Formats: sequence, C-alpha cells, structure tokens
Amino acid sequence: MTVPVDTERTITITVNGVPRRATVPVRRLLSDALRHDLGLTGTHVGCEHGVCGACTVVVDGAAVRSCLVLAVQADGAAVETVEGLAREDSGGGQVLHPVQEAFRECHALQCGFCTPGFLMTITAGLEARDPSAELTEEEVDELVGGNLCRCTGYANIRKAVHDAAAAMRDGA
Repeated sequence: MTVPVDTERTITITVNGVPRRATVPVRRLLSDALRHDLGLTGTHVGCEHGVCGACTVVVDGAAVRSCLVLAVQADGAAVETVEGLAREDSGGGQVLHPVQEAFRECHALQCGFCTPGFLMTITAGLEARDPSAELTEEEVDELVGGNLCRCTGYANIRKAVHDAAAAMRDGA
C-alpha cells in the first residue's frame, strides 16, 4: 500500500510585519523560501550547516539560523529579516536601525556577506536585554561569537555592538 505524501504546502508567515503566503516544497529551508519564494535576498546563505550565521533571521523574537529551519516550521510565525530593520520616517525616507547605523559609523563591514546575519543576531540580542544594564565584554563575545567573518577581524564589529547598545539605551 502506498501512502500519499504531501510534497508541497502553503504557508503563511508574517515577514517584517507583512503577512506573506507561499506554496513551498515541504523540505524547503526557510532561508531558501525567503530568498527564492518571497524575493527577500538580504538573508545570505553561507555554509548551509548553521555554523557561519550569515542566514540568521529573527523568528518570533529569537535569532535563528534559517538554513536549519524548514519553511513549513515557520508557518504562522513572525519573521524579521535584514530588509525590515530600517524604518520609514515621517517624510517617507528610511531611518537605519541603531545596529545598522553603528555598523556604518564603525566601519564594521567589508565585503558585507556576513553583515545581515550579524545585524540580525546583534539586534535580537540587544533588544532582549535590559538596555539600562552595562554591556559586558562577555555579552559582546556572546553576540558576535556565533557569526563568522573572514574580513574584519571583529574589532570594529565589537565596537559597533557597544555603540548600538548605547544608542538603544539613549532611545535612538
């Protein structure tokens, strides 16, 4: 007897505040669904094993490696990608998130491949902590330690974390 297997499924995820539907193969990774089915190419795919962090997105408030999550597992979830970090200002322009601004000001990127993953990981980490608490070096290590960068040597990324935390504490 042959048991029918669903090979595709229609999912609904709220991406950057906008409900989105897609019909995806049941084995499609969230990273691939974001890039190929929803056209959001800011999420980069590096190692496809969850090691490099380039594909990090925020799912229901937690930073996750989107190459380790099936798209069908995210059905009904709220997903934030790097495309959703900047916000629209009253004049219709874009205002960078404090983490993005800190990366720009601190020259915390070179080639930019790892940057979306760093931005999402750091944003989720800083938003989850008490902004009035002093940021420790151990916390910075925790925020940047799971993402790989081959270009910068991390010094400017670490400085950007401190600057972003200060800006978030000051309400920027």
